[in-house]
Amino acid sequence: MKAVFFKYKLKFKNPSGTSRGVLTFKDTWFIKVSDAQKSGIGECAMFPGLSCDDRPDFEAKLDWVCKNIHLGFETLMDELTEFPAIQFGLETALLDFKSDEPFVLFPSKFTKGKAAIPINGLVWMGNTNFMKTQIYSILASGFDCVKIKIGALDFATEFALIQSIREEYDADTIEIRVDANGAFSANEALEKLKRLSDLQLHSIEQPIRSGQVDAMAKLCKESPLPIALDEELIGIYSVTKRRQMLQTINPQYIILKPALVGGFSGSQSWIDIAESQSIGWWVTSALESNIGLNAIAQWTYQLNVKCPQGLGTGTLFTNNVNAPLEIKNGKLAYEPQYKWKINF
Repeated sequence: MKAVFFKYKLKFKNPSGTSRGVLTFKDTWFIKVSDAQKSGIGECAMFPGLSCDDRPDFEAKLDWVCKNIHLGFETLMDELTEFPAIQFGLETALLDFKSDEPFVLFPSKFTKGKAAIPINGLVWMGNTNFMKTQIYSILASGFDCVKIKIGALDFATEFALIQSIREEYDADTIEIRVDANGAFSANEALEKLKRLSDLQLHSIEQPIRSGQVDAMAKLCKESPLPIALDEELIGIYSVTKRRQMLQTINPQYIILKPALVGGFSGSQSWIDIAESQSIGWWVTSALESNIGLNAIAQWTYQLNVKCPQGLGTGTLFTNNVNAPLEIKNGKLAYEPQYKWKINF
């Protein structure tokens, strides 16, 4: 078996705003493994500015993996503990290599086109009119769960925007999640969460930036609005430290991004710990191409998820891989009658 990697620049159809700034493109990396008969491809979806493996030796480590692919999966994964994006890409590439059908990593009713995954519609930050336009478009497309990124505008404006949606659609009709990406300060967060709870929201992701364990634990204990940890999970490698963190903070939910927490094996570790502590969870993509999104979606389906997942990012890019993934009526579906087209 041999392996190669290459970099690819995903280009957004529209500038996409977060509390960290506006995104117009996202770099990603692909790893391809092959022998004389077959091949497999995986996406090493390192997220600059967010992933713990956003470091100068990222590509050098990828090169090392390709040169040492003969060492085998277990040995390589052990060597990649601090490179979760590469773990995710390698794991996916080898699953694809071993599969009976290209890109079908976890055969199921989902990959046969007989079942779909409920997902949330994603509303990016921008001015009020831009965000309202997105919300109404999402609702018109059949979604009954929306996730709104907040933290870029002033709080009063964002509150009024969400309030206007809630006045039109009650909580039984539309589930609203918000994602602050750590935008609130620890001192002001509780008061803001109390106000947001009046809008009957499902939850808020990462209200304060990660690493403030005591402050986050206090928030999770006192907030009337359920809190979901996202960035807080990044960079915690050992099972012991993962368990300790969740025991200390005791959030209502955690959010799993396989490319940021060590692939499917790393994500399953978090799920096992969370469930042992009665903590809820769901899975979210992290702006991967359709190659990474496909892998995450197939893995997620076989977990028998019920609540909406965060897997609606495949339509964001102008130069994405053509894949048989389609969003219909608020669900992500795999349409096997359509073919993959790698356009690198």
